[in-house]
Amino acid sequence: MLQENSIKLSSSYAVASKVKDYSQLMKFNLTFMVVFSSVVGYLLVPGVEFNLVKVLLLFAGGLLVSGSANTINQIWEKNTDKLMARTAVRPLPSGRMHDNEAIALAVITGIAGLLVMGYCFNWLSAALSGVSLVLYGFVYTPWKKWNSLAVLVGAVPGAMPPLIGWAAGANNLSEGGWSLFAIQFLWQFPHFWAIAWIAYKDYTRAGFKMLPGSGEPNKYTAIQAAMYTLLLIPAGVAPYLLKITGSISAIVAILAGIFFLYRAINLYRKNDVPAARKLMFGSYIYLTIVQLVQLLDKA
Repeated sequence: MLQENSIKLSSSYAVASKVKDYSQLMKFNLTFMVVFSSVVGYLLVPGVEFNLVKVLLLFAGGLLVSGSANTINQIWEKNTDKLMARTAVRPLPSGRMHDNEAIALAVITGIAGLLVMGYCFNWLSAALSGVSLVLYGFVYTPWKKWNSLAVLVGAVPGAMPPLIGWAAGANNLSEGGWSLFAIQFLWQFPHFWAIAWIAYKDYTRAGFKMLPGSGEPNKYTAIQAAMYTLLLIPAGVAPYLLKITGSISAIVAILAGIFFLYRAINLYRKNDVPAARKLMFGSYIYLTIVQLVQLLDKA
């Protein structure tokens, strides 16, 4: 009996450990926020009503495609992940998972996600999801070692989720979808640069070039971040001008944009890691608040 219980506990631990490794490989915590923006884009389409089944299917498709892209990213970066303290414990660099298993996971989840998007919504959203996966996994990921334009390249797939959601609901790429894309596209720059500032030593050790200009955390980087946060203020009003959302969302977007801009200006003034960390958290606050209010204030 004792031996049977030990075998059961061992099996349960092995399963839990494998699930945890898959979760780390697919970056479910990060992916959840990405997919949420896709759901926002879907629900903001005029005439689309909340349907739990559809929302769950969109979540599933988005999680699978994004998870596949993140897995491809970690396959590419297995050797560089070994050089960074925060990534050395991931399944591939730590040796807990073989490359072939990760490749199989990326292929299965990628295909499954695209099929969910295509059959449950439309093939336009599936095609956009495929483009996003390829850009992130096979263009942005290797580009990070070439030059800092990788952030510009990565901002495209990073901003596509709300456009994918819009396409899933509207089956077109009209102005409303592009206005949501623009907000998330501009948001990417201060967000990524804040992270790159904080992780500068790790990134340098791995050979990643993520910061603009000289590639160092300095006032030039901070002023660039401030410029993009400034552009977010008018971009945040665009959905209201296009009659997708109401006036409350426009007011909140302006106030959230001013808050975000203040964090960027603070980075320029202080030029240090604590200010960069505040900008990073400010980016999460901005996007979460703006998207939630857009949903609540749908026209």
